[in-house]
Amino acid sequence: MKNSVPNLRAERGWTQGDLAKHLRVSRQTINAIETGRYDPSLPLAFAIAKLFKHSIEEIFQP
Repeated sequence: MKNSVPNLRAERGWTQGDLAKHLRVSRQTINAIETGRYDPSLPLAFAIAKLFKHSIEEIFQP
């Protein structure tokens, strides 16, 4: 699944580790989401959308 997580994270000047701390997941999870190797669970997708103040559809594209 394509997503704009890397761009949204970079706009805030956050590292993958910073984003992981905000979401209470591992840095490896963030890396896997950003590279498309892992699709986040629905609760995690909602948490990402809420953190970046975007809809899930704006962040994740099929």
